[in-house]
Amino acid sequence: MKLYLMQLALFQPIAAPVPGYLIQTDEGINVLVDTGLPYSAIHNLQGPPGLQLEMKEADYVVNQLANIGLRPADIQFSVCTHFDPDHGGNHDVFNTAELIVQRRHYEIARAGYPRFATVRDHWDHPNLRYRLIDGDTVLLPGIELIETSGHVPGHQSVLVRLPETGPVILAIDAIAERSMLDPDSRPIHPTDEDEVGVRASTRKLVDLAQREGVGLMVHGHDSQQWPTLKHAPEYYA
Repeated sequence: MKLYLMQLALFQPIAAPVPGYLIQTDEGINVLVDTGLPYSAIHNLQGPPGLQLEMKEADYVVNQLANIGLRPADIQFSVCTHFDPDHGGNHDVFNTAELIVQRRHYEIARAGYPRFATVRDHWDHPNLRYRLIDGDTVLLPGIELIETSGHVPGHQSVLVRLPETGPVILAIDAIAERSMLDPDSRPIHPTDEDEVGVRASTRKLVDLAQREGVGLMVHGHDSQQWPTLKHAPEYYA
């Protein structure tokens, strides 16, 4: 089992990463976690309020995968943590994969949730094949999807069991920075929709990390942690 961390963009001036992740199993199955911003964002670098998007040609998810010798057709599963534009902007590129999303999230998105509308053409493409799941789910041996609502309804994080590194949590936006590890005192970001849910999901992931002996929790947009991590084509094994 290998875990690749891919930089798909940065939010400036704070250098906060927009990551994607590629998990390769011992059986050669490729699992992509999040697809990043659409290619068109390279030419439309407007970020969230107060931030500027920095996205280069090399950051595009297809080009990041090419760095490790993969094409979109090589991806068997695409884990959709949530449909925010910086996470779900290229689902249509992976139309041969099975896309895995929490049922609650998919249903509110299809019902017209406004914050997902700007990339709807990408995640609501007719050629896509979704599997809707309910709560914590084992995707494959060594890969578990953890329901972590709060940031948005039906958000999910990922637990990866690596043979050398040990268990790794991809917290995504449930715990976007290390400063948010205390469920009671952590700051609530303006994009976090449900404070009670955010704190509950933070506690859930912290408890999981303690229970499983997690040595590495990768945070979704941590400008301080990101430079200290291995980036593709390097990997964690």
